[in-house]
Amino acid sequence: MSDLVLPTKAPLLSAKGWTAWLVALVVLCAVAPVLNLVIPADSVFHLSDFAVGLIAKIMCYAICALAMDLIWGYTGILSLGHGLFFALGGYAMGMYLMRQIGLDGNYKSELPDFMVFLDWKALPWHWTFSDSFIATCLLVVAVPGVVAFVFGYFAFRSRIKGVYFSIITQAMTFAAMLLFFRNETGFGGNNGFTDFKRILDIPIATPSMRMTLFVLTSLTLLMFFLLARWLVNAKFGRVLQAVRDAETRVMFSGYNPIGYKLTIWTLSAIMCGVAGALYVPQVGIINPSEMSPANSIEIAIWAAVGGRATLIGPIVGAFLVNGAKSWLTVTYPEFWLYFLGALFIGVTLYLPEGVVGLAKKLKRAPK
Repeated sequence: MSDLVLPTKAPLLSAKGWTAWLVALVVLCAVAPVLNLVIPADSVFHLSDFAVGLIAKIMCYAICALAMDLIWGYTGILSLGHGLFFALGGYAMGMYLMRQIGLDGNYKSELPDFMVFLDWKALPWHWTFSDSFIATCLLVVAVPGVVAFVFGYFAFRSRIKGVYFSIITQAMTFAAMLLFFRNETGFGGNNGFTDFKRILDIPIATPSMRMTLFVLTSLTLLMFFLLARWLVNAKFGRVLQAVRDAETRVMFSGYNPIGYKLTIWTLSAIMCGVAGALYVPQVGIINPSEMSPANSIEIAIWAAVGGRATLIGPIVGAFLVNGAKSWLTVTYPEFWLYFLGALFIGVTLYLPEGVVGLAKKLKRAPK
């Protein structure tokens, strides 16, 4: 009898994959800064400040799409509430940025302007660590992570799944949006946080700081992609896919799906929180509208358009959809929502594997 040969572990990336990853690293972290900061503005090769801001914003969205792929594409959990985790990370960073304004606000007070306007006399308790950048970074990870863990713990233990889970996550983010709209919560109410001046006592509107944030966002996206790739190639990822395809059989095989689902659910929430924290200083505003259910639905659309369970697909989808949104909302703003709805329906009916899946089919097709 021949010896049993176990399958070899798949590499993190193929040779072509590493080449593409390194090219992306060089383009985003070396070429783009040169094109923006060194090449003159009147040159055809100059990368405008508008383009830098737009690409950085879409990269933040791409992190959320990647997080959605981990839970929806690989685990079969469709969340319609990930906009909440994105906003929580954004609010944590926004609180720090508001404290960095200092006496430069309209009211020349140590308190944020909206608190002075509402006649607050002191910072509320949840602003205690908002003047520390290190504490803020910890909160960016901890707040979305804890909220996701608590919610997921009770939801997964209650065996809530499918459309019921999606509806509950949508209700959760809608309830949070209504809460943050209230002025007495100390989060700026309807207007949220804006008019940021500095980060780490460095002016935030300078070209060098803008490019620094761009590079940090690029590195975060690329590193999260490697982390996601490592997870899905490991035994952990294979169990996740088994849970997606036949959760009952996984339980009969001796695995507890709750721990796996809770882990990937919490990690995906943290990824969205980090994306939100990178988004806020570059866009310059955070308000409760980021928690709207429509934003969470858009995250799912990015993943579906690009291709679920591919990792690179949701990133491509985020760039395609938001690139189209940037153009359509300027050229034909009244048609954008119709286009988005038609896109989602069309992808669901005719491209179930998304753009990346279509590209793979065309590549395999006989010539």
